[in-house]
Amino acid sequence: MKTQLLDLQKYLGDNNYDIAYISDPTDINYFTGFYSDPVERILALIVFPDQDPFIFAPALEVGSVKKAGWDKDVFGYLDNEDGWKMLADHIKDVKSDPKACATEKDNLTVQKFEIVKKHFPNAEFPGNLSRYMENARLIKTPEEIENLKAAGKEADFAFEVGFKAIKEGRTEQDIVAEIEYALMKKGIMHMSFDTIVQAGANAANPHGGPEKNLLKKDELILFDLGTVHNGYISDASRTVAFGKPNEKALDIYKVDLEAQYAAMDAAKPGITAAELDKVARDIIDKAGYGEYFIHRLGHGMGTSEHEFPSIMEGNDMVLKPGMCFSIEPGIYIPNEAGVRIEDCVYITEDGNEPFTHTSKELKYID
Repeated sequence: MKTQLLDLQKYLGDNNYDIAYISDPTDINYFTGFYSDPVERILALIVFPDQDPFIFAPALEVGSVKKAGWDKDVFGYLDNEDGWKMLADHIKDVKSDPKACATEKDNLTVQKFEIVKKHFPNAEFPGNLSRYMENARLIKTPEEIENLKAAGKEADFAFEVGFKAIKEGRTEQDIVAEIEYALMKKGIMHMSFDTIVQAGANAANPHGGPEKNLLKKDELILFDLGTVHNGYISDASRTVAFGKPNEKALDIYKVDLEAQYAAMDAAKPGITAAELDKVARDIIDKAGYGEYFIHRLGHGMGTSEHEFPSIMEGNDMVLKPGMCFSIEPGIYIPNEAGVRIEDCVYITEDGNEPFTHTSKELKYID
């Protein structure tokens, strides 16, 4: 059984929980190596402090659970069966009348909680297992780091493909399609989030996406992408020049790159998340673009693209070796241009190492 599960069992015992009901697909993947989005169906990992855990899944997923390497019990149910009653019965076979249940309150919907409560009327649901999960996933193991490095290499390959695909007459969506097709041909079947390619003024929308507008010469083009490798993700951004952008766009890039380099240099054990955010933000503020840096400097990452902690003002968490997060200052000027430069890193004993290595010096594409 994975060390992560053994640690959870100890936590349950130490805190007098009878069971843990885990429903977040990302957390299930973290503990078991199996990932699936059940949509409206039931997918649960049930963990006991002193008995073997089991997975409860739609019948059509049972084979995939076993293929993922899960060697404990897995129980399936058909769509026409009462899955909630079956799940409750399997739990009662191990623990007939659980009194204290740990749940991920950040994930469990009110509707599903009410169903669980109906089947276990004597149970209490103290605490929030989501907080435990944040801290459990905070410090990555050497094995996790290796998977994140592999995902980073895949992202570097994706950038290479995307830069070569830039040509007049193509759209942002064309470039995305070429990137993802090239990855699939290499057997990389899943992106960690929807691939972003944004050109010119469209890049000033940091949560926008690729559109059908044609690429034009003398604009900046922003790429934000990542892949999934053995359940672990990559997430990186680069901005390149198509032709010769104007001086304002080039200045935005210069300032953002300076901020990103400075934050990369400062990221090490002992600095707080808020202090690291300030390193980059001060540079952008001093250059006069502070109002256009409208998001946190970074976010944790691992088995999902947004994890604990947030690298932002107000977070006084001290960085420690094994923490993994993004460093991604951005400058977005509406109706003009947008720049974001991002690497995800892991904290080492005396600094940090990035997972992606595509050059950040401004690349000019004719």
